[in-house]
Amino acid sequence: MTKTQKTAAGSYEGFTAEERAAMKERAQELKTTTRRRTRADKAAEEEAAVVAKIAEMQESDRVMAERLHAVVKESAPHLAPKLWYGMPAYAKDGKVLCFFQSAQKFNARYATFGFNDVANLDDGAMWPTAFALTELSEADAARIGELVKRAAG
Repeated sequence: MTKTQKTAAGSYEGFTAEERAAMKERAQELKTTTRRRTRADKAAEEEAAVVAKIAEMQESDRVMAERLHAVVKESAPHLAPKLWYGMPAYAKDGKVLCFFQSAQKFNARYATFGFNDVANLDDGAMWPTAFALTELSEADAARIGELVKRAAG
């Protein structure tokens, strides 16, 4: 979603600074993945990048992201942690299945845990694909763990 930006000539419907930053992060991620290395080295580097990105977050988001990282790894250990537009994400067969977007990422009032279309969460003709988070209770973590397990199945 873009916001109207004011310029000297009037208004411009373009990308916000946060959106441009996310695109630059994605471009850097793609450059990083093209380097030659073993599968094990690549997996270790990508997980280290996710952990480092989580460590940079503001405290409230960092606490949730650390817990979610553990929940995802426990619920679906075959998912591969990786950065996706500068966000911690978890991929299955190279495609991002789920991700955590901190509130600070796009200056939102809440963080988001979301699923992409490769997630097996279909439930009739309509189902949620993202959840707003202001904190993460044990019950919420358990529910997310169940959803991740189902989505990755």
